[in-house]
Amino acid sequence: METEEPHKVFDTLLVIDFGSQSGGPYSVYAPDAPHADPAIWTSSIPVLGICYGLQELAYQHGQNNVLAGEKREYGYANINFESIVDKEDHKSDLFQGLEDTIDVWMSHGDKLAHLPESFTAIASTSNAKFAGIAHISKPHYGIQFHPEVSHTRQGTKILQNFAVNICNARRHWTMEEFMGKEISRIQALVGPKGQVIGAVSGGVDSTVAAKIMNSAIGDRFHAVLVDNGVLRLNEAESVRRMLTQHLGINLTVIDASDRFLSDLEGVTDPEQKRKIIGKNFINVFQETAKHIAADASSSPKAGEIEWLLQGTLYPDVIESISFKGPSQTIKTHHNVGGLPAAMHLKLIEPLRELFKDEVRILGAKLGIPEDLVWRHPFPGPGLAIRILGEVTRSQIAIARQADHIFIEEIVSAGLYRQISQAFAALLPVKAVGVMGDKRVHEQVIALRAVETTDFMTADWFPFDGVFLKRVSSRIVNEIDGVCRVVYDVNSALSYIERLRA
Repeated sequence: METEEPHKVFDTLLVIDFGSQSGGPYSVYAPDAPHADPAIWTSSIPVLGICYGLQELAYQHGQNNVLAGEKREYGYANINFESIVDKEDHKSDLFQGLEDTIDVWMSHGDKLAHLPESFTAIASTSNAKFAGIAHISKPHYGIQFHPEVSHTRQGTKILQNFAVNICNARRHWTMEEFMGKEISRIQALVGPKGQVIGAVSGGVDSTVAAKIMNSAIGDRFHAVLVDNGVLRLNEAESVRRMLTQHLGINLTVIDASDRFLSDLEGVTDPEQKRKIIGKNFINVFQETAKHIAADASSSPKAGEIEWLLQGTLYPDVIESISFKGPSQTIKTHHNVGGLPAAMHLKLIEPLRELFKDEVRILGAKLGIPEDLVWRHPFPGPGLAIRILGEVTRSQIAIARQADHIFIEEIVSAGLYRQISQAFAALLPVKAVGVMGDKRVHEQVIALRAVETTDFMTADWFPFDGVFLKRVSSRIVNEIDGVCRVVYDVNSALSYIERLRA
């Protein structure tokens, strides 16, 4: 059927995610830990347990098999597959075509203490003797590292081995095929007169979602940009010009900055900022939707607004779902599953099953300009969470100008495409410095730039000293109230843990 979602059209693997890259704090032996259906482990269907999945697999075969490690293992680790003896045996299928030793990405504290019954070890690290295991007769595998993130150098090959060689999934998914089917699906869902409304930010996700909707139903899609007062420098006007003049998207821009900033007054907690911005956004969006619906009702293409577009990606789904309690939900500001019931709108998420790199490929095929396709992401709560402290107009001006200078220098140096995201944050501390002939006590800007492909994990970008000196000099000299600039060189264990961004 034309209205079927992509996972029902193409061969699909079920992913049971316990929070491997979404901040999941669970140990499999904890009283309230999530567990898979025990029937999975007695079946003969192919199973690949990753990180917590490996520990769950081992735990289900013996509760003494998993314990807390003496040392945590976060970041790069060197893993070897030399324990595989019989290269023709099915147990080596997962690592076919790989070198004996590769760099992988780890994110765990617990580890296997014992090998489960009927399993054999197929990989190890200096900290984890059983970093990879395989059942002696069933196609059941477990690995402690994360092949799904770009920092595991040959992770894609491992996933390909499992999906294609072990599961025998057909390789008939292409972006062209996906794009055509998704446009047809949208047209069938919305119908010849249905109207769709959706929020845009100027980021690649919402822009690609808006463009595919525009390609499917034209001006019956109504894009809305809400200026919340914490956007980047000249962002609202830049997005308006880009979407309307260059992409032909039907756009309404709402300046609600006074409303947002008034409610943020005196608030310092990052989570509280997110919730205030999220609540205000929903209210503004609902009010705008009513006006657009009224105008649409008297247009030649009259039809009810029944649908809401969201640029949700697969990582957003992972990072927004909580198994138990709010502390395990990372993206509290993202509206995955958070559609207000009062809106009475049905949800369309054309990008829900895609990763960021796939969205960029889709954007290029939709004819979106290259500089927009490769635009760095910007968080929904904007500069409010890049100002660590109270959000005031003066603080916004400082953070906004510092961010502009940083990005401007990155572009000038020809580094923008090499970096996945870069930003400046205003820290809630002051430093003593000397400017001119006097001592000053002013604020500190922290710069952050990372490399990633999947936007699940990230590593800091290695700028040279000359570049950092130039950026620092410009920020201190051009922005009143700043006397110190620092550069953050921590790797992100999970990408969205980025400096409260």
